[in-house]
Amino acid sequence: MRIRPALPADADALARLRYEFRAGIADAAEPEATFIARCRPWMAERLANRTWQAWVAEDDGEVIGTAWLSIMEKLPNPVAEPERHGYITNCYVRPEHRGAGHGTALLRAALAECDSRDCDAVILWPTPKSRSLYTRHGFAVRDDILERR
Repeated sequence: MRIRPALPADADALARLRYEFRAGIADAAEPEATFIARCRPWMAERLANRTWQAWVAEDDGEVIGTAWLSIMEKLPNPVAEPERHGYITNCYVRPEHRGAGHGTALLRAALAECDSRDCDAVILWPTPKSRSLYTRHGFAVRDDILERR
């Protein structure tokens, strides 16, 4: 197993993982090829300009998992709290590779980046199956955040 930062050249593999992940949760609204053609340049651009960071898990040179991170600025604050939040998303490992520590290693890489950037809080939206991974790393359900859909 190898965890490394994702590069723009990984965008095709990452787009395929994204489709696999989300289409495994709900019915896809567009064909796989159409989605990948739309997602690949989006990912490559954001990895190149570093508006997003991602990590990949590799097994024998094959990309088998990923985690994405966006750092969000907070408004300047006169109190003693950091002025950034981390948003982790798309933490996914192919089912046949689960249970070997890939998800933990990917999450640790993203959290280490949040720590190095002095984030006030790190947020994410877990799937029911991933909740135990996140709670093992200090995430908790909070009553001080609201969501509107």
